[in-house]
Amino acid sequence: MPSRPILLYPHMILKKVCAPVATIDDKSKTIIQDLIDTMHAGPGSVGVAAPQIGVTLRICVVDVSKSKLGKNNHHGLLIMINPEIFRKEGAAIMREGCMSVPDYTGDVERAVEISVRFQDENGQVRTIEASGFEAVAIQHEMDHLDGLLFLDRITSLKTGLFRRKKYK
Repeated sequence: MPSRPILLYPHMILKKVCAPVATIDDKSKTIIQDLIDTMHAGPGSVGVAAPQIGVTLRICVVDVSKSKLGKNNHHGLLIMINPEIFRKEGAAIMREGCMSVPDYTGDVERAVEISVRFQDENGQVRTIEASGFEAVAIQHEMDHLDGLLFLDRITSLKTGLFRRKKYK
């Protein structure tokens, strides 16, 4: 499957709350594969959510295993359908970037430990505990499903938003 173009801010779809996936079928499996391919094609990407490729369904993928920040603490490739965070602990500010906002990064406060429940690509309900960079990446991608970008969570518009020097 080919990677798909990433919608860029301020595209209207990026601000929509996504609909739950009612049935995992061939259409949703194609979307999942497109998300995985798009994530792998993106420079330094550790996740992609369906609205970023123009699909308003509650599906996202996360894989921090190849990132220096996540390589020692991860669950591998996570395919998350209808994800829900049901526990958050701690807080830390981290610099975030997004393929939908390629020219900027920003300081965002997120929980450092989360528990999340979701369906995988086979419809199995999974629950995982995530921490550190993986927890941040999951929260970032799940925000997309609610029509939020990291720009909506910047700690300070005056001191927490940075022009990206180069995208790598």
